[in-house]
Amino acid sequence: MSEAIPVTDPAGPPADPPTEPAAEAPHPRFLVAVLAFCGVVVAVMQTLVVPLLPHIPGLTGATPTAASWLVTVTLLTGAICTPVLGRVGDMYGKRRVLIASLGVLAAGSVLCAVSSHIGVLIAGRALQGAALAVVPLGISIMRDELAPERVLSSVALMSSTLGIGAAVGLPVAALVVEHYDWHTMFWASAALGLLDIALVLLCVPESPRRSHGRFDALGALGLSAALVSLLLAVTQGGDWGWTSVRTLGLLLLAVVIGLVWGRYELRVTSPMVDLRVSARPTVLLTNIAALLIGFAFYANSLSTAQMVQEPKATGYGLGASIVVSGLCLLPGGLSMVALSPVSARISTTYGPRTTLALASGILAVGYGVRFFTSHRLWTIILGATVVAAGTAIAYSALPALVMRGVPVGETGAANGLNTLMRSVGQAFCSAAVAAVLAHMTFEAGGRTAPTLGAYLLIFVLAGTAALLALAVTLCLPRRPGRTTGTVGTDPAKSLAQEGT
Repeated sequence: MSEAIPVTDPAGPPADPPTEPAAEAPHPRFLVAVLAFCGVVVAVMQTLVVPLLPHIPGLTGATPTAASWLVTVTLLTGAICTPVLGRVGDMYGKRRVLIASLGVLAAGSVLCAVSSHIGVLIAGRALQGAALAVVPLGISIMRDELAPERVLSSVALMSSTLGIGAAVGLPVAALVVEHYDWHTMFWASAALGLLDIALVLLCVPESPRRSHGRFDALGALGLSAALVSLLLAVTQGGDWGWTSVRTLGLLLLAVVIGLVWGRYELRVTSPMVDLRVSARPTVLLTNIAALLIGFAFYANSLSTAQMVQEPKATGYGLGASIVVSGLCLLPGGLSMVALSPVSARISTTYGPRTTLALASGILAVGYGVRFFTSHRLWTIILGATVVAAGTAIAYSALPALVMRGVPVGETGAANGLNTLMRSVGQAFCSAAVAAVLAHMTFEAGGRTAPTLGAYLLIFVLAGTAALLALAVTLCLPRRPGRTTGTVGTDPAKSLAQEGT
């Protein structure tokens, strides 16, 4: 019997009744396709500049440290805006916040397209990062608007767009960098952002569902301060020194702010993050698993392109071009598209807990393949594709687990927090990969390059994260709490059915 996903949770605060008449909904396929396309575009923005980073100092006159902020700043703004805008959407309208997020993405893209000044580029990338909230907002809209039997498969696809866009974005960006003016990709991203807005206006209705209470501005500020302190220390610790006063001070500040913020959130009537709901085993363990999955997934993206570009003089490198290195991840992106509905079927039949456990195991197997077959292009692509397959299944299962543990009025905020945990995992992965590749080096072909052992250690770390995610998943409760309704179950079964 399947694990049911509750629509409502009597233990949590109920959502306010509809405050405005619902617009006539478009065909569900149009709604799902438009929201998924928005998710892919946003995910592409997150990795768009990765192939460009080595060239930024020469193109802009910036230092390599300043160039690295083109990635760091999107991580920071995405981490801050994802849970905050998810909560705002729950309270004031998901569609309007979705449109605003896409507008910010388009504005950031235009800033990057019209300038070569590093400061303007960083500001534009900050705006692009803020649009990461599109994914949890899309998941929340699907839960509100779709028939129960369509929710699981649609949410699975929406969640997987984070991985699909990352896998597709790298080769596309590499192709643009190699053959066109680099500003072109930002003009294209601005156009895609505007197209997304038009499609949302045409095909996505505003949900009348609202959560109650007032927006917790102080809670949002405290969460933002804690996240900025933590992520700055993690992403810049390699350059500053892990034992430097600046790094340790930021980590200590993150802990202090986090403790004060948590105490405040437990006392406020309408908190930014409902910590009592977040502390439930289903939600807490799912978020921990999301952090570990984010770490395991990102190692694949960070290591594959660089590894195949290493010169043949290293003894393991293939000397591939930037385009070929990006194309190595494309089969993984295609596998994510194909496996999203498969993941939903597994969740419907056996429950999302089983799906996430299976995905974690596949991730670990993928890194086992990477560890033992890192000398040929086709085996590297095979290993990377297996990792991507595990990621697709995991990303599809995570929101299903979150939704069965939170009240329906908190779907956007809860999935925003889960998406945030994936981003934090990616930040820790980025720091770990940078540290390993910087410290395990040797001289090859007249240049300093990472050793093969450095890449193998990255695969071990990522595989270990996947195994830890599997262990956490197995600790998840098999049976959700008693509910008054379910989402995503077989339509032939009672909507009041509990999972087993």
